[in-house]
Amino acid sequence: MSYTPRLQEKYKAEVISALTEKFGYKTVMRVPQIKKIILSQGIGEAVSDKKVIDSALADLSIIAGQKAIATISKKDISNFKLRKGMPVGTKVTLRGEKMYDFLDRLISVSLPRTRDFRGVPAKGFDGRGNFNFGVKEHIIFPEIDIDKVNKILGMDITIVTSADTDEEAKALLDAFGFPFTKK
Repeated sequence: MSYTPRLQEKYKAEVISALTEKFGYKTVMRVPQIKKIILSQGIGEAVSDKKVIDSALADLSIIAGQKAIATISKKDISNFKLRKGMPVGTKVTLRGEKMYDFLDRLISVSLPRTRDFRGVPAKGFDGRGNFNFGVKEHIIFPEIDIDKVNKILGMDITIVTSADTDEEAKALLDAFGFPFTKK
């Protein structure tokens, strides 16, 4: 017996038929799906303290369930005391089962733990069916032990879909139960 994430089963059972009914797709292959989720952190303090990157990499790896990598600067910027090749952030790309597991934890556990949470504003669509939003504190994820965190960092989350328009992408995320703000 193999494991299938809950949201992946929901996509096959409910979301495909709901989106086909709403947008009138001729074939199942036209129905938008989530391709990948990218978690990234920009860490400016890493220029002066190298240990910040190590702890951020460890935290992001725990949150994502796979190894995160450090992003490095592409050019020298003297005003920021930045040299080419210095680590300035972290990122991880999730696909497949890990992506659906992360999305499930994000929607059902992590976002509701945010202080004064009233939903995610739907203004983060980029015109091509991808959705971006930020989280101010990475400690909203239950995998992180708050007592062991040196510095609270924010993170950007990008959900890349195969949708052609923002309307289709929003309908896809709504079908998964993404908590958008109500107007």
